[in-house]
Amino acid sequence: MAVSKERKKALVVQYQELLRSSDALVMTAYSGLSVKELEGLRHKIREVGGEFHIVKNNLAKRAFAEVGVPLPEGVLVGPTAIGFASEDVLGVAKAIVDLSRQTDFIQVKGAVINGVIYDKMQVTRLAGLPPLPMVQAQLLSMIQAPASHVARVLVGSIRQVVSVLKAYSETEVAVA
Repeated sequence: MAVSKERKKALVVQYQELLRSSDALVMTAYSGLSVKELEGLRHKIREVGGEFHIVKNNLAKRAFAEVGVPLPEGVLVGPTAIGFASEDVLGVAKAIVDLSRQTDFIQVKGAVINGVIYDKMQVTRLAGLPPLPMVQAQLLSMIQAPASHVARVLVGSIRQVVSVLKAYSETEVAVA
């Protein structure tokens, strides 16, 4: 079905707005994906603050060029859909990669994260990282561990000093 010029301009503007507001883009091939699977993926991506859109390749190329976002070689060939992430980049990548492991009908083509181009394997590895709250908790525990050790050492040293002073004061009292 032919798309009117006005509709094409509107799509380019929509793509430009999505590109400007996104920190990451995960490009996929989606050929053969059922509507139910597509809606399930869109729902998972919305839960982590992203969007998933099927794009027209030529219009997307125009939007990429006009916004100045780098475009990985050969990703806008064949049926293409893009996951746009503005909050949880890992969450969007993880949702797409998880579905690609369950079905052959969606495949990661590549990604652009904060202006850096990533290939399919890098996106798959990125999706394997633990969620951000877990990484933050691990980092916080690593930072707190040395502080608690230092506090225990200081408390132990103070106890020793107090014990020595107490013993010394008791010997002074006994001698006098």
